[in-house]
Amino acid sequence: MDTKTFDGVTDEELDRIEARLRDATPGPWLSYVEGRDHDSGSSFIQTTDSDIELSGATVADQDLIAHSRQDLPKLLIEVRRLRAAAK
Repeated sequence: MDTKTFDGVTDEELDRIEARLRDATPGPWLSYVEGRDHDSGSSFIQTTDSDIELSGATVADQDLIAHSRQDLPKLLIEVRRLRAAAK
């Protein structure tokens, strides 16, 4: 991330991120990569409801997308905790 152009995250942006998380399929999401996690079939992200197959994504892209379902809620909680402590 280029920190020179980063001005921080507003409370409204945090609210929109939280709304997207709330509307998405619940976690955990797990990344399964053919050749790394299993030997046949395709690479996919397993959710609680279904599997998501990506086209054109790298392994790193797929892992980031899958882990974001677990990582973003933790980051939101931490940002809000730090903001409350700073007041």
